[in-house]
Formats: sequence, structure tokens, C-alpha cells
Amino acid sequence: MKGVLKVASVFSGIGSPEFALKRASIPHKLIFACDNGEIELLKSDEEVLENLKGLSFSERRAYINSLLPKRVNYVKKSFLANYNLSEEHFHHNVKLLDGNEYKGKVDLFIGGSPCQSFTLLGYQRGLEEARGTLFYEFARLIKEIEPKAFIYENVQGLVKHDGGKTWAVVQRVFASLGYAIHYQIMDAADYGIPQKRRRIFVVGFKKKGVDFKFPSPKNLEFTLQDFLLENTPEGNFTSNNGDICIKHAKGDVPEKYFLSDKILPGIMSAGTGGFSMKPEIDLKIARPLMRTMHKMHRAGEDNYVTTNGKIRRLIPRECLRLMGFTDDFKQVVSDCQMYQQAGNSMVVDVMMALIKAVYKVM
Repeated sequence: MKGVLKVASVFSGIGSPEFALKRASIPHKLIFACDNGEIELLKSDEEVLENLKGLSFSERRAYINSLLPKRVNYVKKSFLANYNLSEEHFHHNVKLLDGNEYKGKVDLFIGGSPCQSFTLLGYQRGLEEARGTLFYEFARLIKEIEPKAFIYENVQGLVKHDGGKTWAVVQRVFASLGYAIHYQIMDAADYGIPQKRRRIFVVGFKKKGVDFKFPSPKNLEFTLQDFLLENTPEGNFTSNNGDICIKHAKGDVPEKYFLSDKILPGIMSAGTGGFSMKPEIDLKIARPLMRTMHKMHRAGEDNYVTTNGKIRRLIPRECLRLMGFTDDFKQVVSDCQMYQQAGNSMVVDVMMALIKAVYKVM
């Protein structure tokens, strides 16, 4: 295993970092992942935590599994279909994950807690000021696991949230854990993907004095039209040495993705009052993909294109492409689930550039 990067993630989704490692051909081993797929256990987190005390790893797993409702975790289904990780190391709830079980076993720890978790942040000192938030759980796991480095992602508004007080808390918490941090807002359009998607990334190193630099932006070679099925059929969107490779050809789009005459007027409406927006379609660079895009918002908010003179929504495979997942990513869930999972994901090409930069100095 010498030279192999040991990686773990939480809020893992469909595995943007994991797919980035694959595309970049970086030797790696996945240690664990965690995502509850928005499924709650049959008992409260507090009660479960109390009952987990003193249990072994296998006993903890069995107890948590016994509390799962009879519902499919579709995020877990997508993840395990695409990555080499045993099911016992795919965890259900970050709050119930004991990082001490993986202490010293992880080189790079990656995650991005939902932005809603910051609404409860206080302003005292150290790790305790983040208690009660999902950000606290990410920070707690850093303390317990002690990875060599971590990458944390969130919406760019985190920096200005609550007049900058929240961002100050985030920086203090990471510093209290003994990590030197670097941060920068990165846009997917600056790293090869025609989508305006700006996120803040925080990189932390346990070792002091690491000469880390964020990857430089590169010229955007593609437009949204290059990613469409009618121009690049299924299987023609691949990767070579990490770079996206597109083989243009004529492809067909299933009829079900075209907008009916009944809903088209509403989709193309500009709205009224404070919800007014210009109904632009056929953009060269896509708007940020949303987890709710399967509900088909107005054209001033969502992404629509014209194919053979008719307006349609993007199909899940095109959404995956706009998140940097090449066509070898297996879709094993419904279209509705895939839209949500793609919209929740981080962009593979941004993660790939970032992981390469971290790997270089590790």
C-alpha cells in the first residue's frame, strides 16, 4: 500500500472525490464513506448514541442497521455501484460515526456539510462553539481520525453568512484542531466544466509549513452544447489522463424529455414581482444544477435546450456530465433520484484539480 492515498468522505453523495481519484488515476484506497440518503432512523440520534456506548464496530453496525426503516438508500445504492468499498464501511449517519475507529488510517478526509447547518453556530471558542451543527460533526471527525489533510466544501455564501461571524467560527474551529488552512472560492467553469457553480473550498494540513497553492484556472474548451446527447451520444463522453474527451456524433433524445404544450407557457414565463426572471435557454454555460431540477422550474432559473426545434429539459446523463462524471458512471436509480443526486454533488473536475494539488505536497 506504499504510495497509495487513503481517502474517506462524509456527506459522500455519489462520490465526486472518489470519481476524481479514478479519473486522475491516482493510486488510492477508499477507507469509508457516509450518507444517510435523507433516511432517518427509527429512534432519535441521542437515544442511539447512548445505546452505542461500549459496543464493538460490528455490534454498532448491526444495531444501526436494525433501526433502518424499510426504505432504499438510493445514494448508497449509487455509491456502491460505482466504487470499490465494502458495505460495512458505508455509514448511515455522520452523527453516529465514531472516528476513533479510523484513527490514523486516513490520509485525506473530504466532505461538505449542508449549508443549513450554520444557522445554529455560536460565537465562543474552539470546537464546542459549533456543537449542534453538521459542521461540528465534520470537525469532530477530523479531531478523532487525525487525517494528514482534509478538504471541506460549502456554498460561497458561507464567507459572508451572518456578517462574516460564521466564517470566523469555521476558521477558529479548524485552527483549534491543529490544522493550517487555506481557502478559496472555485468555479466549475474555471476547471473545464461549462457550468457556473461557485463553491468555497477549505484545505487543511496537519503538518505545518506545507507550501500549498490552489490549482490555477484553465481555459474552458467546451460549451453546454458539447455535453448534450444529440451531439455526443451515450458512451462518447470519456476521459483520457483525466481530461474530458468528447467524440461528436448524431444522437437521439427520448421523447419524454421534451416539454409538452401544456407546461411550456409556465416554464417560459418570466414570473411577476420579486420572482421575475428572464427566460433564457440554450445557454453556452449552464446555470448551477439544482437538486430539485426534476420539478422543472422556470427557464430563468433552470437549464433548458432546443433540440430539433423543440424545447426540452436536460436528461440525467447530461446532468452527470455537467458535474464531471464521464459516461462510465453507472446510473442504477430512477431519473428523479439521479437528478437529485447530481444536483447535490460536487463537481468532479474541481475536486480532481484540488486533490492533485493536495496530493502533490503530501
